[in-house]
Amino acid sequence: MLHTALCSMLGIRYPIMQAGMGWVARSDLVAAVSNAGGLGVLGTNQLTPDEVRAEIRRVKQLTSQPFGIDILMAQVAPSADERVQRYTNTVQAFIDMSLEERVPVIVSGLGDPAPIVPEAHRRGLLVMSVVGTVRAAQKVVASGVDAVIAQGHEAGGHTGKITTMVLVPRVVDSVRVPVIAAGGIADGRGVAAALMLGAVGAWIGTRFVATKEAYSHPAYKERIVAISEEGTVVTRAFTGKTARVIRNRFTDEWAQREGEILPYPLQQEAVGREVFVAARVHGNTDIGHMAAGQGAGLITEVKSAAEVVEELAREAEEALRRAARGYLAEPHVPAR
Repeated sequence: MLHTALCSMLGIRYPIMQAGMGWVARSDLVAAVSNAGGLGVLGTNQLTPDEVRAEIRRVKQLTSQPFGIDILMAQVAPSADERVQRYTNTVQAFIDMSLEERVPVIVSGLGDPAPIVPEAHRRGLLVMSVVGTVRAAQKVVASGVDAVIAQGHEAGGHTGKITTMVLVPRVVDSVRVPVIAAGGIADGRGVAAALMLGAVGAWIGTRFVATKEAYSHPAYKERIVAISEEGTVVTRAFTGKTARVIRNRFTDEWAQREGEILPYPLQQEAVGREVFVAARVHGNTDIGHMAAGQGAGLITEVKSAAEVVEELAREAEEALRRAARGYLAEPHVPAR
């Protein structure tokens, strides 16, 4: 019932893609999701090229199933600033090794992946791009991507202003490639809703942060479980681009300093890696960067990645069956 064009395209059982979350989406999580029938995606942000290559190779040891990699390919103006040059060189290193290692799916988490599409296709790899507007979707499709991930305002991490419910059908109607829905999807009802909107699958982040295999401190995972849908805030304080994160002392302080925020990637460089990993490594949730979407309000427990994939699939099938029979005749009853 859940077999879609995405399943055929990627060779996976369920139309479920785990978002490539920086630092958190490492080899254990990626392999667990792929082995469970979804598509695990490595995150690269805040890692070094050597760390990313090691993670790619470990995924290959842990699974024979397809997987992907997410690279922030945001275009930045050429600059003599060594911070900008360091960012540009690192992104290029991620791209080069993804092609060399023949990672089956390359996702541009930010920016237009046009420069890499021809070579990726020559090597038999798929390229996808996360977008937040119809205009951006049309641009990356013109660049030759194989699918677009339409991510709504509800999503954690870098996100735009248009909600998922509006964005997904608009993108579906505007491009001629498969569309994956993202933003606020944290249970099987969200997966079913994505398919009803015309998407061929779901790109899910926050639900997979709160899993046993996610590379993050238990305090971060428990914060996701503890907050409601009102517990996040959109801020430019961490990277210079708008990103949805769990509200904490750091975000509150920077809310009073908006005028001091530097453009991407300079703000990210200025804040420093230690702030990004404070919650993820040390459990310091007061200052650490904790990407999370509004779907956190639907998450009540930290589970294994395999359990999450199976639960998403089962709930999605149940929701689609209820819809086929007439939803009002059989209301949803929370399983808790």
